[in-house]
Amino acid sequence: MAPPVHPAPVAFPALRRGALATLQVNVGRRCDLACHHCHVEAGPKRTESMAARTAERVLALLAASPGIEVLDLTGGAPELNPHFRALVAGARALGRRVIDRCNLTVLFEPGQADTAAFLAAQGADVVASLPCYTADNVDAQRGRRVFARSIEALRLLNRLGYAQPGSPLALDLVYNPLGPTLPPPQAELEARYRVELRERFGIEFRRLLTITNMPIKRFARALEREGRASAYMALLVSHFNESTLDGVMCRSLVSVDWEGRLYDCDFNQMLELPLGAEARTIWDVDRLDALAGAPIATAPHCFGCTAGAGSSCGGALV
Repeated sequence: MAPPVHPAPVAFPALRRGALATLQVNVGRRCDLACHHCHVEAGPKRTESMAARTAERVLALLAASPGIEVLDLTGGAPELNPHFRALVAGARALGRRVIDRCNLTVLFEPGQADTAAFLAAQGADVVASLPCYTADNVDAQRGRRVFARSIEALRLLNRLGYAQPGSPLALDLVYNPLGPTLPPPQAELEARYRVELRERFGIEFRRLLTITNMPIKRFARALEREGRASAYMALLVSHFNESTLDGVMCRSLVSVDWEGRLYDCDFNQMLELPLGAEARTIWDVDRLDALAGAPIATAPHCFGCTAGAGSSCGGALV
């Protein structure tokens, strides 16, 4: 059954953060891929990278903020940051859950031969990008031979225990539409992924997360070139779903960029829309729990998180 759709508001509703549970850290823009939909505009030529001092401050704030349960590492390809492993190991030593948002192909880059084994040894969760279960669609969006390398990486993770019966190692996959459309129902698509990947490649995973393409940065420019930007925004607004508002990720998450600046979410970070419309850094706060109840900066792109079944870093919301 399709989620209920409510009349679209004139402007995005005002939001305030609830209790903070997730610290999402973008450690830099460097990536081995340059995907068409990438809202970070990451790529092999990007040089932005979190410094040791900033990574150390992130761990100090995590230690001082016991309410934060999850350190969510993203990029670019976060594994390419020289302090990635220190962040993973430091957070795990504090008893926090760690998520590595992995593009899969990075596991075969120079210097990454033991990264998958490191993640398994640390008990880190892997959230892996796989926007389709066919080679043509994946390669069209992400680059030549990306699908084949992604399948090889998923097999490697499975061999290390990820998504295996009785194993605590979680492996989730991420789907995003190939164009300016809303994702299909998450449960139905997950069932299709499971059949295709298991029967064709022997691959297992825990969950499929569907994420709406946000009309910002690289994807927004592609929409402009194709003359579809206005139509896509109209699609998002017309499918506004009020019931998603309680679950949008900015209600329980705070985002940190590679220089230590704070934002309400990774999308706001890419637009340089400061935390609650007030610029702050990780050196301006003693503990991140104190951000509970603060206003959240919103803009038209936020309709992407509330359209249809909703969208967040954890997949559909309703």
